[in-house]
Amino acid sequence: MVETHYILKLNFKTNNSIYFSDIFINSMIIGIDIGGTTTDIVGLKDGKILNPISVKADDPITSAAGALGKFVEMMDLPLSEIRLIAATGVGSSQIRNQLLGIPVKKINEFDSIGTAGSYLTGLTEAMVISMGTGTALVNVRKDMIQHWGGSGVGGGTMVGLSRKLLNITTIQTLMDKASKGRLGMVDLTVGDIAGGSLVNLPESATASNFGKVSDEANSSDIAMAIINLVGQTIALLGISAARAEHVNDIVLTGKLSILPLIRKVMDGVGNLYHINFLVPENAEFATAIGAAIKARNL
Repeated sequence: MVETHYILKLNFKTNNSIYFSDIFINSMIIGIDIGGTTTDIVGLKDGKILNPISVKADDPITSAAGALGKFVEMMDLPLSEIRLIAATGVGSSQIRNQLLGIPVKKINEFDSIGTAGSYLTGLTEAMVISMGTGTALVNVRKDMIQHWGGSGVGGGTMVGLSRKLLNITTIQTLMDKASKGRLGMVDLTVGDIAGGSLVNLPESATASNFGKVSDEANSSDIAMAIINLVGQTIALLGISAARAEHVNDIVLTGKLSILPLIRKVMDGVGNLYHINFLVPENAEFATAIGAAIKARNL
């Protein structure tokens, strides 16, 4: 079922400035996105994004408290200056009404994603893709935010496949390994099947991920093929969603959105279908930013 939410009218600006009710001026809102593997935290004051950071912890409450503690220490900020904590993400359900004595407001994760996509780009209509452990698609159309769908393919897929196939446990190690990878040793292309291009598909287009694994394929080749599989899947899902909703812009957010090899793969798909993927500044912290913005306008 498609889930639709309505948001208050926001005055989005491309310079990341936004005007709020006077009650919030000179007070800080903290946005916390408690995900499956990391917790992101940002400050929002006078329309400015402050000190975005990420922390890792196994327990959501420990992760949120640790992120907040690290944030205030880095900012040299008294807890008394924080007006509200806007909590979102899968782990936010375990956070109570207060955290370290500060009031907590729970924000729907899809609202946070859509709000951030608009705010960070200045767009009022877009398909926003959150690329984390899995993938979520949110359609933004003026004052409406709609959860369009998603996929289990994401960063978790890359980590899982790389651990099983390559004994690699971090995305950064996977990226380093893949930098010298040769897709032609693993993926089957249109050229392999047709002997050249086919209608509007160039011969380099992927016909089957992992469809031509050579005995001579090395670990770098496999690493690049894993990244290609995930990047192409997310790109095609986003393009299909944007076309279905007659939206021209696709905004990428989340940790995967800033990885150069993922961007290269997705831009390749975008060029094939004449679609431009936008990655705004602070895209990796977008959901936490969106939660803070949404909370300030409730």
